[in-house]
Amino acid sequence: MIKLAFMVRRIEGMSPEEFVRHHREQHAPLFASIPEAKQYVRRYTISHPIEAPNYPAPTYDGLTEIWFDNWADHDAFFASDNYKTLVQPDEPTFVSFETSFSLVTEERTVI
Repeated sequence: MIKLAFMVRRIEGMSPEEFVRHHREQHAPLFASIPEAKQYVRRYTISHPIEAPNYPAPTYDGLTEIWFDNWADHDAFFASDNYKTLVQPDEPTFVSFETSFSLVTEERTVI
């Protein structure tokens, strides 16, 4: 299984609250609404920082994780017209690609 992990930062001028609201209430439902998400994506999660005493301030505004069974499903999802015309155009409205980070992994459950 292939897992994409995106540590994302919000665009300049957007408050943390606006970022979380957009990510949760607009982008995630949009992502999940396209048929290709149900067809190719095995799991899709979004996470946002919470207050955590005794921990350093968060470096990123959110974490998005997307799982695919294989590269063919990954490629089919990202090449789909629905992703390209509906989901992808929304991403730069709240994500700063210049300051965000991605990691492609093969996840192994330990516990």
